Parts: sequence; structure tokens; C-alpha cells
Amino acid sequence: MLLQMLESLSEKINQLKQSPVREPIMQLSITIPAIPLISWLAAQQSYPRIYWQGRDKIEEVAAIGSCKSFFFEESLDDTELANYYQQQRSLSNNIDVRYYGGVAFDRSIESWPEFGRAHFVLPRIELRRSGESYKILVNLNFADNNDAQQECDAAIAAISAILPAKPLMPPHKLKLLGRADKPNFVRWQELVEQVTSPEFNKHTPKVVLSRISQLEVNNDVDPWMVLACWQGRNPTSFQFGFQFSPERCFISCSPERLYRRRQQELFTEALAGTTVRGLSEEEDIALANQLLDDTKNSHENQLVREHIVDVLNPLSNYVGAEEMPTVFKLSHIQHLHRSIRAELKAGINDFQLLQALHPTPAVGGLPRESAMSYIRINEGYMRGWYAGACGYFNKFESEFSVAIRSALFEPGKINLFAGAGIVSGSDPKSEWQELDNKLATILSILVEM
Repeated sequence: MLLQMLESLSEKINQLKQSPVREPIMQLSITIPAIPLISWLAAQQSYPRIYWQGRDKIEEVAAIGSCKSFFFEESLDDTELANYYQQQRSLSNNIDVRYYGGVAFDRSIESWPEFGRAHFVLPRIELRRSGESYKILVNLNFADNNDAQQECDAAIAAISAILPAKPLMPPHKLKLLGRADKPNFVRWQELVEQVTSPEFNKHTPKVVLSRISQLEVNNDVDPWMVLACWQGRNPTSFQFGFQFSPERCFISCSPERLYRRRQQELFTEALAGTTVRGLSEEEDIALANQLLDDTKNSHENQLVREHIVDVLNPLSNYVGAEEMPTVFKLSHIQHLHRSIRAELKAGINDFQLLQALHPTPAVGGLPRESAMSYIRINEGYMRGWYAGACGYFNKFESEFSVAIRSALFEPGKINLFAGAGIVSGSDPKSEWQELDNKLATILSILVEM
């Protein structure tokens, strides 16, 4: 049945060749039977491969190929990116036409190959689940002086290359050939002591330090299988992945929303302050209450809340934030959380929001530039898209997550990332343990614990 549906879609595209009227970006779609989206994505041979599922689980997307993209590998001029972004938004009024991608944690420095400092893709083919309804969408780009017949033929070829979904095999536990942490604990202790010193703390009250744990392996690991397992362990998180080539795949199971926009209404949050989950319901409640009462974690969350409200005020007619935090629970850890809502001023766009909100104090620090400079000089590795902003946008809506709880798969190596907010009173050993707590779920999928 699906094959017949795809053939009918190809026929519609053939008819476009003869049409004298075409929009710059056109999208065709048909409703299809239910398909396991990650299994389908893992079976495809086309790149890029993109997966997105929001935290509310109402919608899920798997996409392949590219009919239009923008990619910034070298120095990224914000004016240039803003102009390019506005051009893309203006090409279609179709609410279903979306650009998926992300921006690096630090756009001022080099990032990973293929990912760059910013990379967004209008997929050639997209499978989208909304509730219980599934559809396949095909995008065609007539905006870049493309030959109409060639563009239609390329879309038909992409449809013909679609492969059926295959069951994802359960993962075999890896035997590690080695593990290296950057920074190691000795260097970590030095950094925490520097950041918590009274002299430093006067001008930079918070720095989010992070660690990359590089696992050396000799097995081929399917990142999409790992993401499928991970989302089963943390169903209340965003789940997303980007694979622009066979060499590298970035996946994330992140609890943190950067923002969600519907027209001029914006939703964001302060997510900072962490403890573990309890082994029993009673212990879990006790740990949550300790987190709510903990001065260091409450102060850290309040700093994030105040910063977000401050940067949104110039862009908004109204900003409201929860005064008191609540506890947001994941499988191994729990966080302090405050919801924030804003009504944006007319004309405010996603690029301005990304500039204002990213990186948040929850992944960078405060003040932003001072904390970022310290990280850039001292952390000892390139974060790339870890702690970056990943999601999608169009003229009418957008959603971005902060790419924490993430992994970068490379040949023979899996890179895991975790960070901790360092403020006055932070203890190096406790913060190092927090990094381990944040990696517990992904490590339990990959290796024998």
C-alpha cells in the first residue's frame, strides 16, 4: 500500500513539470499508514538524516535528504546569518515547511566538521507523526534558479530510493578499549577552585563547566538504536539527532527547552539545579525536598530565571515567570524548574530569540561573555553542538531544545558530554559526581555497569 502511495506522490510531482505557476518552495504530502519512525530512518541510505521528537510527544519527525540548506563553517557574522534566515522564512507561507538544524554552543570559534557553527536543512523527504496521524511530505526548491525538471526528477529519485523500515536490533553491551575524560579530575578541581574563588566570583558568579568522556570502541554502533533506547529511558525529554554524513552522528535526549514559539507567543524555562533520584518513593520525595531547600541549587536556578527575563524584556510586550521552582524528574536525576512565558513584540523573529537566549546561563554562565571566555580558554576541548541549540523554525512556529545529555558518534569513538553549574560554594568532588550522574543513563545503554 505504501508503495502505491509513493507512486501517486511521484505522479503529482511529474505534473508539476508542466505547471507554469510554481511557488519558490513547494511541498506535497499524503497520509500514510503508521510507521516506526526511528526504525525507518535507520534503514535509509540518504543523508542528511534528521530526527526530532518534542517533549510533549504529540509530534515526531524523521527526515532525509536536503532540497535547501544553509551552512556556516567559518566565522559567523550575525548580520549575515540574520539576513539569510529572513530570506528562508520569506520563501513559503506553508506552515508545514520547516528548516531543521542547530547552532553551536559558541558561534565565535570552530565547530565539528559537517555541523559547522550553524547548519539548517529543508529536508527533501519528511515523515511526520501528529498524534495518531502519519504523513509523508516532499519538498521542492524552485527558489534558487533550479531547473524545474531537474528539481522534480531529483524529488522523484529520492522517493524511489526510500527503503522500508527494519526492526532495530537490541544493543550489545560494548567492551571499551579505553576511556579518556577531558578535563580529567585533577584539572577539573583546579577549574572549580578558580571559578569559586572570591576574586573571580565577584565579576563572574557562575560558569558552567563541562566534560567530554571519549569512549574508544571497536564495534559498529547504530546511533539511532541508541537514541531509541535512550528515549525509552527518558520519555519526558526532547529526543533528536542529526547525521549529515556517514562519519558523524549527534544525538541528544535533553530535558531542556530553549524556547517554543507559536506566532508571537513564547514559552521558555529556567532549568538548573540537580540531584539524583531516590531508590524508593520516600527517598525520591526527600531528595526533591532537599533540592528545593538547597541554597546553592536555588541560587543557581534563580540566576538563570533572572537572566532569561532580562533578555526577553526588550523583545516582549509581557514576560511572566514562576516565582518558586518545581522539580522536573528524569530517570536518574531531577532538576529545579521554572516556567517562563512571553508575548513577543511585532516583528521579533527566531534569529533574534536565538541571539538573546542562547547560550543560556544553564549551559554557559553569568555574565554570558565573561563565562564564555573562561570556557573557551580553559575547558580544554571544543564543545561543538553540545550545549548548542537544536530544533526547527518557519514563519509561524518554532521549537528549540538545549542540546545537553548528548553524544557524538564517530568511527571507533563515542563522545559523551555532561556539564555542571559552578557557583560560590560548589564542591569539585560533588560536581564531578553530578557529571557521572548525568551520564548514567546513556552509559547503562552502551556498556556493562
